[in-house]
Amino acid sequence: MEAEGLDWLLVPLHQLVSWGAAAAMVFGGVVPYVPQYRDIRRTQNADGFSTYVCLVLLVANILRILFWFGRRFESPLLWQSAIMILTMLLMLKLCTEVRVANELNARRRSFAASRWCSCGPVATPSRRPTSC
Repeated sequence: MEAEGLDWLLVPLHQLVSWGAAAAMVFGGVVPYVPQYRDIRRTQNADGFSTYVCLVLLVANILRILFWFGRRFESPLLWQSAIMILTMLLMLKLCTEVRVANELNARRRSFAASRWCSCGPVATPSRRPTSC
């Protein structure tokens, strides 16, 4: 008799726990990449992050989505794959932008350094040559 009286509480509680577990499955794989994304953006340095990991996870999640068309599985896992693909694409975009910017800065520095010899500026048409 008491179990019937608590159904009004247990059924919504069970539904809430199910939704919470599904949300944890969907977003649980993305959570570790949030601090990495913020750290790479803050430091503008992506040296410690492997883009091969992104490649492997992209391939795995794309294969999981393709498998879903042949044999259906739980929808939270499908959503997890879609969100992981988006996350990996964002991480790759950020790493590519940071690495390209760092390479351009390094080239600019080496170009600026090559315009100076050890004792002063290199001769240009507007300047007299220096004797080194």
